[in-house]
Amino acid sequence: MAGPAGPIGSHRKATQPLWYLDGTLGGAGHALALAKAFKGEINVIGLDKDPTAIARAEKTLKGKAGKVIIENADFRKLADVLDKHDVSGVDFILLDLGISSDELESSGRGFSFQKDEPLHMTMGDPAKAPFTAQSIVNGWKEEDIANVIFAYGEERYARRIAKAIVVYREKKPIETTHELAEIVKMSIPFKRGGKPLKIHPATKTFQALRIAVNDELAALKEGLHAGFARLNPNGRIAVISFHSLEDRIVKVLFKEMADKGGIIMTKKPITATAQEIAENPRSRSAKLRILQKTQENT
Repeated sequence: MAGPAGPIGSHRKATQPLWYLDGTLGGAGHALALAKAFKGEINVIGLDKDPTAIARAEKTLKGKAGKVIIENADFRKLADVLDKHDVSGVDFILLDLGISSDELESSGRGFSFQKDEPLHMTMGDPAKAPFTAQSIVNGWKEEDIANVIFAYGEERYARRIAKAIVVYREKKPIETTHELAEIVKMSIPFKRGGKPLKIHPATKTFQALRIAVNDELAALKEGLHAGFARLNPNGRIAVISFHSLEDRIVKVLFKEMADKGGIIMTKKPITATAQEIAENPRSRSAKLRILQKTQENT
């Protein structure tokens, strides 16, 4: 998605290096594109919770930027990473909140119901996670499961799904993505309003469990506050969100930041073009919002 044109870090002296922080590094596609745009004259800090993404990103970015710092860390901890490397502030921050193709297709952690995998849904190592999606569906109370699916998935049939989960687990534990997807599928109507569902019946439930397992909404709030605090004057934060809960948080926090010395560069979120959607169907729900910090707020 193309954003508003304009230089980043234009306030910096020519001798001062630009710093770009990618809080959701993934395969480093965004970081590589920016490094090429600046002809390597930019420093990159990349964070990702997935340790397997780190190794791929290191190979992708090697020799492509001035300095490359990559850490296996949640972006909510960006201040700690900056302090560790003696970086006082950055000029551009990007948070791409979507699940990467690698995580969906080859992580083996159960993000997609298209493959039969262990029901973990953790961005990092499942063994180090406080709990997994399997923990939720097999150990939580029916009411708590329903609340998670309704609040984070905005699923109208949350209570019906939670009831079916509890009934099923009385016979055996729910261990795989296909098991859960089938439970959800059998719990809700195939049609809504007389029309077939546009998305798989389990989509919202899987989204809800993933958000709960990774504490994604709290991480987004903490990461945005931390990022704004360490943004250099005239620096920008860009966030690409993929569902209404994330976009709502970004919209509200950007308004708060605008009152504290920021300028919202996107009065309405930028969405994917028809061509972009044709090339990448997952981009159809993407929304890009950008905020710039003013010189006065230092």
